Amino acid sequence: MALDLAAIHWFQGPSLLVLMGVHLEGIFAAACLPLLLTMVLFFGPLIQLVMDYPWDFLEGMKMFLDPQFWAQCLADMRWMRNQVVAPLTEELVFRACMLPMLVPCTGLSRAIITCPLFFGVAHFHHVIELLKFRQGTVVGIFLSAVFQFSYTAVFGAYTAFIFIRTGHLIGPVLCHSFCNYMGFPAIGAALEHPHKVTIFFFYLLGVILFFLLLFPMTDPTFYGSLAICHLTKPDTSTSVCT
Repeated sequence: MALDLAAIHWFQGPSLLVLMGVHLEGIFAAACLPLLLTMVLFFGPLIQLVMDYPWDFLEGMKMFLDPQFWAQCLADMRWMRNQVVAPLTEELVFRACMLPMLVPCTGLSRAIITCPLFFGVAHFHHVIELLKFRQGTVVGIFLSAVFQFSYTAVFGAYTAFIFIRTGHLIGPVLCHSFCNYMGFPAIGAALEHPHKVTIFFFYLLGVILFFLLLFPMTDPTFYGSLAICHLTKPDTSTSVCT
């Protein structure tokens, strides 16, 4: 019986867990650098938050290191859903599971674009809830759904890019959790802020720095070998893996 060379290549390749971004090589960089990059993008909203709700840094650190604070968070089902369960399960399904299946069929670049479409559609269940409980007009709910689809699709493309560039699941999960905490930037509040010029300066600075640092801070050399890049043919590889 003839041997299937493709099957041999598959079994000689990376393990399933490594393909799903669950491994220890380069994990510290994978946990820190994408999160810092995302915080750079949210530089404006973070400055706005500090200006509106000033707090002492040392007191904040004490609270962050207080086990009782984390015990209260873990006991809060809404916090657990938004900061732990949703980021972990959604990134596991739409990045760790879906991307390794899409990449051999579509290539890296198309997978980054295609995967978020499923992620965006998965959030349409909010429309059913809003319509069921009549929380707004049909047109308003539809426009809200279109906006949410666009926002989640863009975010999904970003975390897909991070997953492929780092080869780790932890980066997308932490970025997802951070974005859930921050929410969509309060542009309306920024427009009415007494220091709106300063705030929009930091908004613009954050966006500029984000695009300047996007490739340097996700440089694959920080994270070890990229298992998912083994799923592409040599003649279809892109700069995403280099």
